[in-house]
Amino acid sequence: MKIKSKETFLLLFFLFGLIIISSCRKDFDTILNTGKLEFSKDTVFLDTVFTNIGSSTYSFKVYNRSNNAITIPKIRLEKGIDSNYRLNVDGITGKDFENINILAKDSIFVFVETTIDYSQVSTPLYEDRLLFDSGDNMQSVTLITLVQDAHFLYPSKSNGVIETIIIDGVDTEVQGRFLNDSELIFTDEKPYVVYGYMVVGDESNAAKTLIVNPGVKVYFHQNSGLIINNNSKMEVNGSLNVDGQEETEITFQGDRLESDFDNIPGQWGQILFRTKSFGNKINYLNIKNASIGLNIFGDGSNTNNIIIKNTKIYNSSFLGIWGNNANIEAENLVISNAGVSCFAGVSGGSYIIKHSTFANYWNSSLRNTPSFILSNYNVFRREDEEIVVLNLNEAIVSNSIIFGNNNIELSLEKSDDQANFNYLFQNSIIKFDDTGGNFTNNHLFDFTNISIYKDIILNGNVDFKDFLSNNLEIDANSNAINKAKINITQEVPFDIKGLQRALPADIGAYQFKN
Repeated sequence: MKIKSKETFLLLFFLFGLIIISSCRKDFDTILNTGKLEFSKDTVFLDTVFTNIGSSTYSFKVYNRSNNAITIPKIRLEKGIDSNYRLNVDGITGKDFENINILAKDSIFVFVETTIDYSQVSTPLYEDRLLFDSGDNMQSVTLITLVQDAHFLYPSKSNGVIETIIIDGVDTEVQGRFLNDSELIFTDEKPYVVYGYMVVGDESNAAKTLIVNPGVKVYFHQNSGLIINNNSKMEVNGSLNVDGQEETEITFQGDRLESDFDNIPGQWGQILFRTKSFGNKINYLNIKNASIGLNIFGDGSNTNNIIIKNTKIYNSSFLGIWGNNANIEAENLVISNAGVSCFAGVSGGSYIIKHSTFANYWNSSLRNTPSFILSNYNVFRREDEEIVVLNLNEAIVSNSIIFGNNNIELSLEKSDDQANFNYLFQNSIIKFDDTGGNFTNNHLFDFTNISIYKDIILNGNVDFKDFLSNNLEIDANSNAINKAKINITQEVPFDIKGLQRALPADIGAYQFKN
């Protein structure tokens, strides 16, 4: 019996081995392709690329639906070796392939990528075809890419070492450089692509101004951004887009143009304003997918650091706006979906906000911080860092919405120090659902105190049209309708879309239009 069992085992092992060997054979019998291939895509659109910058890799599948294994005698790019497309067909790289086999009822992958020199093509829309077989059996898949010329701003390199920024005599070890005077006017002739941090100003802190004209598009590479140095400033002069005319709003976003990256946070760094950067103006700017949209430092004085109007900041992985003892005025400001908070005014300062909307429905990770923060010390300091308490001279939030998917979307952090902590919320919708009673005895959140909370709608129905896609326009059931303070509306008579506000107007950056 033992011998028989052993013989049985050896026989089964031998048969199993044959199965494995036969399944791994590459010399299976095939027939020639008959021109009946099927494709997962008949056209592959490679999203817009900048000149001489490589695209992402795109793919499609080639199906053999027949009951026979087939051989495709030839697969090639129509433009041959001169084509700007690069291929990988069934694990083989090249531009011309012979005798590619596909098993019966099986498929293979084709991967495509490109790098195109704008000056070497006759039209920005670059096309080629990938041809399968020839003669009557020939089939094709079209490849299409839009290539854009651009201004490229990047640090210089010496002996293989990339230049870093020296500010106030200190090497920051941040890759970047100071913009030349000839680079301080951004025009809409073609987009700008930024590598590293570009600094407005110079090492001597001389006064410089970066002017961004209507319609400009700035694309930032990973770990890139702008720094506005002491005594320098930035003027972003966008205007409302009008249908049928050239686009005039201005966009700052990451340089990944594929549709899959439309709403991916943290693709680039930040726009940082140093302590002595005064008189900055921003109008009709869209900031997308940064780590920090605007990082604004101030000196606690009455000198205005920045005026922000008609601006949208979406999908910041950390903060939409971070004010650090800054002096900020904002109207028709929309900030949505940030990893920490939409707006944080910390370490004191002055913040005047009118007809704005802050809504945080962040869903990329756990968020335990509120949408809107005011404090007289730096709540984001390191644990080993000393607490420095500064005056919150003034914070007035009027006709605005503070909302999100957390129960508590407003945070007021006041140190026990004697520093000023002056604030007023009026005619605003605030999400503050203290179901646990944690703030019952906290006088900072006494919503019955009309000296600090006046005509507040607590936990109202905002009725945003589509907050997940950053559309924070209000709909017909919103409690914001007709609840705005009239004298504030008279100071901001048009909403962010250029619609004239009625009296009484609607709370937030958007006026409801039926």
